[in-house]
Amino acid sequence: MRAIKDSVHDYIEVEGVAEALLDTPAVQRLRHIKQLSTVRLVYPSANHTRFEHSLGVYHLADRALDHLDVSGARADTVRAAALLHDVGHGPYGHQTEGIIQRRLGRHHDEVEDLLAGGPVGDVLRDHGLDPHRVAAVVSGEGRLGQLVAGELDVDRMDYLVRDAHHTGVPYGTIDHGRLLRALTFRDGELVLAEGNVATAESVLVGRALMNATVYRHHVSRIAGTMLDRAGARLLDTTDLAPETFARMTDAELLGALRDEEATADTARRVRDRDLFKRAVWVERGAVPDDVVAADYEAVREFERDIADTAGVPEREVVVDNPGSPSMPESSVRVAVNTESRSASNGRTQSGDGAVRRLDEQSPLVQGMQESQRVQWRFGVYAPDEHAAEVAAAAERVLGLDAVGDADY
Repeated sequence: MRAIKDSVHDYIEVEGVAEALLDTPAVQRLRHIKQLSTVRLVYPSANHTRFEHSLGVYHLADRALDHLDVSGARADTVRAAALLHDVGHGPYGHQTEGIIQRRLGRHHDEVEDLLAGGPVGDVLRDHGLDPHRVAAVVSGEGRLGQLVAGELDVDRMDYLVRDAHHTGVPYGTIDHGRLLRALTFRDGELVLAEGNVATAESVLVGRALMNATVYRHHVSRIAGTMLDRAGARLLDTTDLAPETFARMTDAELLGALRDEEATADTARRVRDRDLFKRAVWVERGAVPDDVVAADYEAVREFERDIADTAGVPEREVVVDNPGSPSMPESSVRVAVNTESRSASNGRTQSGDGAVRRLDEQSPLVQGMQESQRVQWRFGVYAPDEHAAEVAAAAERVLGLDAVGDADY
């Protein structure tokens, strides 16, 4: 057993299959991928890694399994999945996820091939575990998969607390201890036990506030979209294999971008924090529905049309379309006591402890969903010297009502 000091959970005890997995290259690579990617360009102390986060997820999964009285190979499968849940991430995490999906047709939690072969597969099999079953849990399949990848999973519990800690903001400090103790199964579905509506609401509020102040900060979004376009150019203009790209670290990707003429300027801008500016930054009501619904190829066509209209190089226009607002945490299932009062004697009678979605039980959810819609922004970015003409061109090409509060 290893006892590893953690900045959030104090000492994390790692043993069994998880301890054996720690030193595999797939897990060690996570030391070199920052958890918050380009957010560290906003919050300088947000330099924690996906390795730290994976340890935290393992720790919380281990505590949840003890609470739920799950043991043996089933528990080891979940522990392994918790530690391995992020090994499918590419460099800069979610910022290159779109590239990997388009080139390889897989999401970061589709890790069956990664787990089945090589050292990770060997370790799992040596401990009597099926790599394919572990991969299924990583993607959230099955009763116990909900612990690792669900609406109220240990992944979310760790990253909210960890990201708040390292950015220094107070919004993600949820009571994960109570959340773990409140977990229970009803008809094979992971829910929060009766009396925990407020506990579930705290997660939703924490996530919404972290979205507004950390995860969706405009500087991080600008850098992320710039990296997406540069990564695509790198694959288009070199013989770099998409599989190799997907297994890079943050530093390796930035170095590869720096070494190619087509992408060197983006590498310099990200390194020096000399980013594009907001030419357009508008609310949902200012953006036509067909623009919000546009897919990646349509967005790239928008960029070409805006650049042509503005008379600037195509690479100097980036359209950032976040898609329709969503709040998956609102579908968390919570057991509620459906009490009723007898008209004849005035006594309160307990109901059947029905399970309901949080958005059906909590009026607060409606307010948070509306808040998310108000905070939603559509962006078009360009170098500072071209922001004004790009803004005017974007308004004409996309049919925007107004260019909003841009930076120029």
